[in-house]
Amino acid sequence: MSSAESAVETIQREMTVFARRARASAGRIHPELSLVSYTLLGHLEESGGCRATDLAAHYALDKSTVSRQVAALERAGLIGRRPDPEDHRVQVLQLTEAGEEILARVTRRRRAAFRERLAQWPEEDLVRFAAYLERYNAGAAGVGPG
Repeated sequence: MSSAESAVETIQREMTVFARRARASAGRIHPELSLVSYTLLGHLEESGGCRATDLAAHYALDKSTVSRQVAALERAGLIGRRPDPEDHRVQVLQLTEAGEEILARVTRRRRAAFRERLAQWPEEDLVRFAAYLERYNAGAAGVGPG
């Protein structure tokens, strides 16, 4: 096995561990807000609101999966709907005040957890790691390992 093949295997294994840890820690950081919900709320905040079909396309998720998540977030009062100004037949999802508050609170907790975990890393390693993650995620838009 070449060193590149070995590295890819290590990356796959470590990314799996990372994903499992992220899912587990999300429940501890805020039990009522799953990692998926947190991610969807974050996207709505960044985009200023979007359609459910846009969320499904962005995350390469089935529309029914997004519909269930959206319904749960609406029931929790974290998101609402407004007519799309360009097409009044379309509903745009947006954060409610409660959604903004919970997202900010969970984001602060998540950032603190990352800061604590990475506290001993040299700055140049942090900068390099951030750049690698951005590069990896940019190359995988809408496509992820199964």
